[in-house]
Amino acid sequence: MKKTLSTVFTVSFFVLAAVGLISCAAEKASYVDLPPAEAQALIDETPDIIIIDVSPAYAKGHLPNAVNYFIGDGSLDEAIPTLDKDKTYLVYCHVDSVAIEGAQKLVDAGFTKVYRLEGNYKAWVDAGYPVEQ
Repeated sequence: MKKTLSTVFTVSFFVLAAVGLISCAAEKASYVDLPPAEAQALIDETPDIIIIDVSPAYAKGHLPNAVNYFIGDGSLDEAIPTLDKDKTYLVYCHVDSVAIEGAQKLVDAGFTKVYRLEGNYKAWVDAGYPVEQ
């Protein structure tokens, strides 16, 4: 009887621990994808928003007031420790995979207000929003 209770307790403990780990993984912090219209509204409503272009094509055109922290040369990794975690960030690129990586890097570093421009630079331009060069 004692052995059975001990086994039940041990199995129960491991099941609960596994459920807890799964719950933690499911609740992992993430960024929010925003289509261009919602991204523009966020920019309009958040005067101190930081817009980050993580692409190497910044000089060819970028969102107004965007800063360039190119992932490929490590600029974003170098910038992250200097950025204010209390600010709101909008990340984009010209390629989904790079924008996703950039937004996730901020989230993984503990930033909580991170957004990614859905469709990236092309979607912004196609929606008729302004750009700078």
